[in-house]
Amino acid sequence: MANKQVWTATGRRKRSIAQVRMVGGTGKITVNGQDVNDYMPYETLVMDLKQPLVVTNNENRFDIDVTVKGGGFSGQTGAIRLGITRALMAFDSNTDQSSDTAYRKILKVNGFVTRDSRSKERKKYGLKKARRAPQFSKR
Repeated sequence: MANKQVWTATGRRKRSIAQVRMVGGTGKITVNGQDVNDYMPYETLVMDLKQPLVVTNNENRFDIDVTVKGGGFSGQTGAIRLGITRALMAFDSNTDQSSDTAYRKILKVNGFVTRDSRSKERKKYGLKKARRAPQFSKR
């Protein structure tokens, strides 16, 4: 059996952690053993996680296998997108990074390289949620 090269990366968003495994192939994306269209409930989430592949013209070049844990679908989508971005940068690491066709430059301009650090704010005592106070009663 031929030795296929594999690029791996990890992406995080909110409470979700995605481990992305990318190999050369036909563009099939699997999330937790299921097809991405069956796993994700909305087409917009699927489009969102495919954006790094679309921007770099690699929609049908790689087979991607993802293991994702924690969070909801939106956080998982963001984690997968960051993982795919990092795997693409690992794939393109041997090319000249100063050229305009370098994947890192293309992905950075589109805002995919930066991890979105926003997460749920903790609940404070005396409040119903992080900032929601109980209803005030004058009498």
